[in-house]
Amino acid sequence: MAEENRSFPNILITGTPGVGKSSLSRILCEKTGLIYIDVSQLAIEKGCLEDYDEIYDCPILDEDKLLDEMEDLIAEGGVVADYHGCDFFPEDWFDAVFVLRTNNTVLYSRLERRGYTGRKLEDNIQCEIFETILHLAKITFSNECVYELKSDNIHQIPDNVAKICQWIDKWKLDNQEE
Repeated sequence: MAEENRSFPNILITGTPGVGKSSLSRILCEKTGLIYIDVSQLAIEKGCLEDYDEIYDCPILDEDKLLDEMEDLIAEGGVVADYHGCDFFPEDWFDAVFVLRTNNTVLYSRLERRGYTGRKLEDNIQCEIFETILHLAKITFSNECVYELKSDNIHQIPDNVAKICQWIDKWKLDNQEE
């Protein structure tokens, strides 16, 4: 699917819930003019939800339907997709995958403030401890396009945005039409 003549890359910002994906993605898009896709919100708006998971107190995603809804947007390029999962996306959709990581104590506090409790809270903390999202990104996408960024506090956002902007600039140079 990756279009060879796109002017802008597609980027996935992923990580455990609470690591700061949405904040980083929004600021990145404001700075670069790339299109922000909150994948969870898109799934709700387009009716890409199946059942409801009572244990985790959240809807279950219809991945195939969501991918169908996103396909044209991705083909155009210039997208920053923000989602806590990554392993169902086609490998060729994203030019870079940035996995945000957060200190477990910080993440625990963030998730508690969001109202996470019980198994949902514990499973998300374990997901971060065991680097589950990072591992899934590395087995789903080429290791060369997966990058890990620390996201323990808001003061790291400008540095992370700058790192991604540097990556975008390099991508543009490497993909210029000759």
